[in-house]
Amino acid sequence: MAKVFLDVNRLIDLTQGRGDQSFALSLESHQVYISPLSVHIMFYLGKIIVPNRKIGGAISQFKIINLTKTVLGKALAGPTSDLEDNIQLHSCAEEDCDYFLTNDKNILKMKFFGKARIAAGLSI
Repeated sequence: MAKVFLDVNRLIDLTQGRGDQSFALSLESHQVYISPLSVHIMFYLGKIIVPNRKIGGAISQFKIINLTKTVLGKALAGPTSDLEDNIQLHSCAEEDCDYFLTNDKNILKMKFFGKARIAAGLSI
């Protein structure tokens, strides 16, 4: 069982039914983590109104990594010029995740952040 962190774009894929079903199935036997920032972004971009039972139920299946002053401090220092991306990456590292799943082409170029392999999907 791996510890898998979902970037906001992969969280949206799952909760909004975007992409293929094989992605959701690949996560079933793993611990899946997200940042509370991802939930905020998803609701904001999708103009989703609360309460929303469907999304609330889906989110309850994930482990939430606290957005702390420490994570924010590290994110303000890098590694990219995008604060949101940095918060996601440092949240993943904070929980010592094995995988960081994203569709972000710039982040995918990094290949690793800390011990986390950066990929679009799982191949384990």
